[in-house]
Amino acid sequence: MGKKTIHVSDFTGTVLQQDDEVVRVVVLEHPDLVAGPVQLDATPGEVENIDDAALDVAVVEIHDRHGGGEPRRVVLTASEFDAMATDVPMAQLLKTAERVRPPKARKSAEKIDYGTLEHAGKPHRGRVTEEEARLVREQLDEVNKRLADAGVRQLDPSDPEHALRYGFSEVS
Repeated sequence: MGKKTIHVSDFTGTVLQQDDEVVRVVVLEHPDLVAGPVQLDATPGEVENIDDAALDVAVVEIHDRHGGGEPRRVVLTASEFDAMATDVPMAQLLKTAERVRPPKARKSAEKIDYGTLEHAGKPHRGRVTEEEARLVREQLDEVNKRLADAGVRQLDPSDPEHALRYGFSEVS
């Protein structure tokens, strides 16, 4: 028994032949879109007039007390937005307005504590704390088992780099 896959346009249900050009349409925002962007397949003819139907819009964020700390995103026609500028034309206002810097990327949400048995001995660029070194020396077998299970290099007290990094020379 075999299986046959038939591709159809998401817009019209038209069967798409294997040699037909398929246009991918990604819907980023829509009032009925609840779980993030989605992808739709269409034929070139189905989307050829989409640019003609496009609206000139302004997308703005409102940062005020009503958002509970989060900005509200508002989409309005560009002409409605332009009409809000009564002192200086909006085009001029936008050219001279203060630029918004993108937010700085946050470092990892949770800093790893290598001074715990869960993370001690894992490869990392930072300095080995005395707590991490002590845990590695005192519980080397357990640390190496965890590292092996995770597919990470194991620690060898006779390796000069490991001996220096974790203080194995101090172990009698």
